[in-house]
Amino acid sequence: MLVAFNKPHGVLCQFTDRSQPPRPTLAGFGLPASVYAAGRLDFDSEGLLLLTDDGALAARLTDPRHATGKTYLVQVEGMPTAAQLDALRAGPELNDGPTRPAQVRALDAPPAWLWPRDPPVRYRKTVPDAWLKLAIREGRNRQVRRMTAAVGLPTLRLIRVAIGTHRLDGLAPGAWREVR
Repeated sequence: MLVAFNKPHGVLCQFTDRSQPPRPTLAGFGLPASVYAAGRLDFDSEGLLLLTDDGALAARLTDPRHATGKTYLVQVEGMPTAAQLDALRAGPELNDGPTRPAQVRALDAPPAWLWPRDPPVRYRKTVPDAWLKLAIREGRNRQVRRMTAAVGLPTLRLIRVAIGTHRLDGLAPGAWREVR
């Protein structure tokens, strides 16, 4: 079984939380009992999370040797320059080494289908923001956030819209569907 879930902002990618007070987890969304997350999505990030009961499939989706592509919409602080976009495309140097090259393009506006975030992203009158569509083929801890910060564009909002051929495709935050 493979399940596509649109993880809301502020939800852990696990079914339990031992912290006090406990934070929202996947247990609150009526997911099938037999599945577990194939990969992670940060507490502060949103979007597509795949869950499965098939260990071999989970390994194929998450093992770096398979280089499964992941695509994100990224709201960044500042207006990206050509040099900053080129640096992302080349693969910026992070504290744990250089990243693989990314596919990236600036968007004129966020997609019309994008839901408002709860809580909203902070807004500052004197600091512009912009949207990027960014695709990577590795999955280091908080990688996209660290990549954009490394080129001078801190991430304000991060939404994963695709993993390989699997896409959000209109799935509302907190909703899930079984995938064939």
